[in-house]
This record gives sequence, structure tokens and C-alpha cells, in this order.
Amino acid sequence: MNNKIKYVYVACMLIFSLGAHAQTTVQSPYSKFGLGNLRDAVLPQQRAMGGISAGVFRSSYINNINMQNPASYAGINLTTLDIGVSGSITQLKTSSLSENSFNSSLNHVAMAFPVTRKSALSIGILPYSELGYDFKNTTTVGAGTSLKTVDYLYNGEGGLSKAYLGYGLQFGDHFRLGANVEYLFGNLIQSRSTEYADAGAINSRDQLKNSIYGLNYSYGAQYDFNLGNKKSLVLGYSGSSNAKLNVEKSRYVTIYHKDQQGNELSAIDTLSATENAKTKLKLPLVHNFGFTLQKENKWLLGADYRMGKWSEMSIDNTVQNLQDTYGFSVGGQFTPDLSAINGYFKRVDYRLGFSYDKTYINMNNEDVKQMAVTVGLGLPLASYARSSFYKMNVAAEIGRRGKINNGLIQERYVNFHLSFMLNDRWFQRFRFD
Repeated sequence: MNNKIKYVYVACMLIFSLGAHAQTTVQSPYSKFGLGNLRDAVLPQQRAMGGISAGVFRSSYINNINMQNPASYAGINLTTLDIGVSGSITQLKTSSLSENSFNSSLNHVAMAFPVTRKSALSIGILPYSELGYDFKNTTTVGAGTSLKTVDYLYNGEGGLSKAYLGYGLQFGDHFRLGANVEYLFGNLIQSRSTEYADAGAINSRDQLKNSIYGLNYSYGAQYDFNLGNKKSLVLGYSGSSNAKLNVEKSRYVTIYHKDQQGNELSAIDTLSATENAKTKLKLPLVHNFGFTLQKENKWLLGADYRMGKWSEMSIDNTVQNLQDTYGFSVGGQFTPDLSAINGYFKRVDYRLGFSYDKTYINMNNEDVKQMAVTVGLGLPLASYARSSFYKMNVAAEIGRRGKINNGLIQERYVNFHLSFMLNDRWFQRFRFD
């Protein structure tokens, strides 16, 4: 039991660390819009299958935490701990320029505990959105001898995190319901600077900081059909409410000089300042429908369709000129022989998927779309107790967002995800061990 207490302690410290440093660094001009680049609430196991989640229940004796559809918690019969990290290689490309970047971070900490034979509780923290960009637009103003070069600098950083507590319950043999209470929190900081090439010129900066926090709710349902010969069909639905979050808005407009070396000096003056003005942010309704067809301990195939009313998202009762979203995912998993004694790779889960999304961004009358191919492995690890199971899950997304023509920027990215998962029977006293 001492080792299990250590696991809980480590998980709690990681949850605290992720909450304290929840603003993952990214480099994406498209994160300038809305709440930033949105992150799906799926772990590497599902991400490797294109991100399918609505109909994902159980495909083997291993428990996986599917927080995207809390109805799935009902199938968790062992204490489950999942801790993961992620990294991203991104290439930004225009018709004439390209730039590469790399970012990495602790991604998620999630735990689940069975409550009764047909219900379980889950708790965790993970990213909700990411904001990170830094780019410049250079132009000239004036005419004749008064012609001047001006740099418009755009910068953003921050993001939102989601801490959740969820419960799933099974009714009868086939129907499940579940819900999450989610606390969203974080800062979105964006600035626009106007700088002149002349040393000593008066430059200006407009910086806006939105500190966002509040409760949101998500929910889900699943129904499965027994097809015989260990095969089953699972239909699923999950959604998220259009809750209102609290926003504390701070805005500063300052003027400043730069020295001969181009270093920024202290602000000369603050032209206007607004601190912690309180307002509300209204989230949109989001829906996700899906199914999986599976043979226990052998294979799983599934698909999801999702949509969100992001055109209705508002801050201070003002819509943010976003578009409604939609997308789909398809994917699957195959395990050659889960009970193989010889041949480790026969017990490995092999995963493949594809995802497509129309994002909530429209630029130059073009909808910004993204698509990705996903691959991954579920690698069993050695266990030294009869009730303990360990697995390492790896996933990669090779994708593209936007396109080059019509003045847009294309992002090509490779996202890597790695998690370690523990299944164990905790809080139970054995007569003999």
C-alpha cells in the first residue's frame, strides 16, 4: 500500500504542477483567434485512432480513461492512473518564407476509481486551448521625404486548462450515462505594437489580458449491442454545455522609445489603463456522435462526427466573429494475440486513424481547415503483481492546417504524445498475498 500512496502523491504533485504551468508554449498564428488552438480531451490511446471517443468503451481487460465521453467511466473496474507528455514540430510556410519550431510540455494527469461494480469516478487536468504566436508586418507610411518604415508586431501567449471531476454509471447490461464538472482557467495575453525604424521615435503598444475562469459541464451516453462471438457495437454521444465563464479583462495602451541598438526602453507614459474589469464569456454548445465495432481483446473500428456552434461564442455579449465547426474522425486498433506467451509484439496494440476539421477561423473569405493522419502503439510493460497492469502508449499526428494561396499561412505539424498507464486493484484488503 505504501507504493500506491506514493503513486497518488506523485499524481497530485503533477496535477498541481500542470495547473501552475498550464500555459503550453505553441507557435501558431491561427491561435490568435477565439480561445486559441483547441485541444481535444483525448489521451494518446484514442488520439492514435484519429481521436475517436463517443463510442469508445472497453476493448480489452486494460482500463482506459475516456474523459471525452464520461459514460465510459462505468466500465472501469481497476484504479487507473494515466500521465502523459506531448511535443510538436511545426513548420509555418507562406509563398516566400518558412520557419520551424519545436515545443513540448507535460500534457495530462488523469485518474479513475471504481465506486461500485457498474460505476466509477474520474479526476484529472489537461489543456483546453493553447495560445502562442509572434509575427511582424512591415509597411511604409507617408509620402516623399516623410516616408517612414513601420513595423506592426503581433504577440500572444497563454492558454486555458481544464480540471475535471466525472462520474459514469451503467444501467442494466447495455446503457450508460456520465457527466463531468469542469473548471476552466487560464490567461490569454495578446498585444499589438507599432514601431518606427527611426531611433528615438515614439512607439505604442496595446496589450489585452483576459483572465478566464469558471465551471463548464460535459455529458455523455453509450449503448452497446452484443453481436455474439465476443463482438459488439457501441453507439455513443457526448456534448458540452454553453456555460458562462468569468472574465477579468485588463488593457494597457503605452508609448515607449527604443535605443540605437533597437532595445526597448521603459514606457514613457500609459495612455489608458483598464484593470480587472469583470465580464462574461459564453461558450458554445458542442456535440459529438460516434460508434465502435469491436471484437474483445482483438480489434476495434470506429468513427466520430462532431460539430460546435462557435459562431455563438461571445465575450461581454459580443460575438467574436467565429465560424461554426464540424469534423470527423475514423480509426481503429488491432492486437494480434493478447494472450501470446512468446512474441512480445503479438501483444502490442497497433493503432491508425485520420481526422478532418473545419476550424472556427475564416480568413480572406477562406475557411481554415485541418487534417491529420495518426498512428500509435500500446506497449505492455512488465508487471510484478497479479492485479497490476502497466502500459506505455505512444501516438503521432502528421497534419496540416490552412493553405498557402490567397494570402494564408500553412502549418505543417508532427505532434508526439507519450503516456504511462497503470491499472491496479487499490483500497482492497486481501486475506493472502
